Amino acid sequence: MTESTAKTSTLAESPERGHGKGIALLVICSCQLMVVLDITIVNIALPNIQTSLGFSTESLSWVINAYTLTFGGLLLLGGRLGDILGRRRVFIFGVLLFVFASLLGGLSQDSWQLLAARALQGVGGAIASPTALSLITTTFREGPERNRAFGVFAAVSAGGSAIGLLAGGILVEWLDWRWVFFVNVPIGLLIAAAAPRYIKESERHPGHFDVLGALTSTIGMVLLVYGFIRASEDGWSDSLTIGSFIAAVVFLALFLAVETRSKQPITPLKMFRDRNRAGTYGMMLSLAAAMFGMFFFLTLFVQNILDFSPLQAGLAFLPVSVVIAVSAGIASQLLPKWGPKPFMVVGAVLAALGLGWLTFTDIHSSYLGSILGPMLVFGFGMGMQFVSLTLMAVSGVAPREAGAASGVLNATQQVGGSLGLSILVTVFGTASRNEATDQVPRFLAEATPAQQLEFRRTGELPAPWGDQVLASGVSSAFVVAAVLAVIAALIALLVIQVRASDLERLRGGAMVPPVDGEASGEDTQDSATGARAPVRKRGGDAGPDG
Repeated sequence: MTESTAKTSTLAESPERGHGKGIALLVICSCQLMVVLDITIVNIALPNIQTSLGFSTESLSWVINAYTLTFGGLLLLGGRLGDILGRRRVFIFGVLLFVFASLLGGLSQDSWQLLAARALQGVGGAIASPTALSLITTTFREGPERNRAFGVFAAVSAGGSAIGLLAGGILVEWLDWRWVFFVNVPIGLLIAAAAPRYIKESERHPGHFDVLGALTSTIGMVLLVYGFIRASEDGWSDSLTIGSFIAAVVFLALFLAVETRSKQPITPLKMFRDRNRAGTYGMMLSLAAAMFGMFFFLTLFVQNILDFSPLQAGLAFLPVSVVIAVSAGIASQLLPKWGPKPFMVVGAVLAALGLGWLTFTDIHSSYLGSILGPMLVFGFGMGMQFVSLTLMAVSGVAPREAGAASGVLNATQQVGGSLGLSILVTVFGTASRNEATDQVPRFLAEATPAQQLEFRRTGELPAPWGDQVLASGVSSAFVVAAVLAVIAALIALLVIQVRASDLERLRGGAMVPPVDGEASGEDTQDSATGARAPVRKRGGDAGPDG
């Protein structure tokens, strides 16, 4: 037995850890839930934050973007930190940094203070989230056990957005907007306290940190998203819009150049040579964009057109969380039999159908008649997707690169969500302006003198004319979101391949039996995850596999 294997075995044999896999999964998933739902829990609080801290309408969007962009941009570095310094150690640091930033956010007295806290939250989330996914690969044996763990993790990741909307509604309506940040403090402290007891430390791999790669990728994505947001407000011919896109291309090109020349890149480009993994990342990029758009625009629709309160809006999204959890559970049970591709194809098609259905929403739509049905179809498809995509992304990856592989998956989700939302907001803004051009003459012909005076003062159309403008923009945004889901379905159909080795890993047939109570140590996973190492067959002695 090698030194690293002995070390892993000793950790696995610890009584505290040997019987605590369920608690370990709870700790890992609690962190992921806290990090993921923070993206949406703030959405419902935005009007209160704007009034309290004096944000303008344009700058208010950065309360969301400051988090998602630093989160998505630094996820790759976060995955590498876990590989080099030890995943449990980095996991705890990321959680504590997230807690500290949440406390600062709740105590903010000025707009710049909140934006700084949100960016710091994104850094903490970027460190904790990819490490959490990597910890599953070192805590649970590959096969049915890990499939179930990934099913729970995927359900939490996919359902966190809807849960965040519900939690945000409750906290804003019953307490205060600051509690959407304060609530993270006790939860994060409990996670940090439980992690050393129930999660074993991973083996540290030598290497260096690709800081230049992290900076160029993050700056490039920030500029790209800013360009789209700027275009939605000031048009495509605006000098800052054009300059942002040019600068984004330069920084992203620098990022690729750095990664190509680096001996230990933050993003091992060789991972994209596997067509299944490359297809998985492409699908996640498209589906995350569609999902972020759905929650963002439906939140606007139900509150501004259906006149839902913050709590009612949160409750309206609760069925999505339930359906996602059910779908993820079903998929995790059937994956070993059928493999991931059928679930990728069917899940993306269902997501596209749900979004396509939402394109028919207008000012006469109701929640039960027009919103609930498509949300359930979309949620069922996304539950299938997140389990399949998560498993495919880390399948066949050597243990020393598990953090990087999971970091790329999470990065494509967050960056895809930010980039996709900025594109959908641009479509929304264009469609809304076109509809407003038609609605203003109707308003001036039908409005009372008092309504016309208020319109000249604020420049905003009142209901029902303003509702028609909003509904038109939302419907147009859903058209593009549906197209993104169709692209994901085509990738699943044409790019993803069913391989016997993947099915074997899902069934656990090529797994190494645990030795002396060993719980999925990294060295025993090498053969199952694709690293070149001796394979111990079931019921036989270890021997070279060639």
